[in-house]
Amino acid sequence: MARGGAPQDPDQYLARVPEPARGTLKKVRATIQSAVPSEATEVISYGMPIFKYKGMLVGYAAFSNHCSFFPMSYAVIEKFKKELQGLLAAKGTIRFPVDKPLPATLVKRLVKARVAEKDKK
Repeated sequence: MARGGAPQDPDQYLARVPEPARGTLKKVRATIQSAVPSEATEVISYGMPIFKYKGMLVGYAAFSNHCSFFPMSYAVIEKFKKELQGLLAAKGTIRFPVDKPLPATLVKRLVKARVAEKDKK
């Protein structure tokens, strides 16, 4: 995915992701966009798309054999541990197949939990 240097924005990042992962991540991205506050922004950080709202909120990325969603909160992962069973790869990483996005309802709930966490601070 490093063709032509580091991506400058999320659209450029997604354009470099091969199918079927690109379509999968586009669905995840659209779900995230539907759940974040209007003042949230999307940037490239750590080489991947990150939504920011009062700091880092959530991120997503494609890898050779899977896609990942990053809630960037161990507390949120703990809260949804039962629903994430079988998807947790490491502390802070939720992995899913390149051809099957995470369920939209789960993504929305994770994002909203992160927003609530950020609003508390």
